[in-house]
Amino acid sequence: MTACYSWTCISNCGACCRLDPNQRPEALAALSPAQKHTYLEMVGSDGWCVHFDTGARRCRIYADRPDFCHVDQLANLFDVPVEEQNSFAIECCQAQIRVEYGGKSLERKRFDRAIQTK
Repeated sequence: MTACYSWTCISNCGACCRLDPNQRPEALAALSPAQKHTYLEMVGSDGWCVHFDTGARRCRIYADRPDFCHVDQLANLFDVPVEEQNSFAIECCQAQIRVEYGGKSLERKRFDRAIQTK
């Protein structure tokens, strides 16, 4: 049986909550002026989102987070064709996890396990 992959968010990760504009120029370029304003207001002095609880590694406003914080909808900002949106979200998460925690990190292993479906 061949494994396929389906994007899903994992708990206790938060790699996508690192909003440092110097590390995410492509994200800023894809946002509307209003979204960009909101994004920049959310960046804390340490580069993490001000709504991210770094101790518990969770978003404090998850249910009410801005649209650009929905990883499964990021492809719409980048005009990715529908049939490629799942793999785009997976690649975004894998890249961000690699930057924040490392390519062989526990977070990366947990993410790779979580996206596998049979």
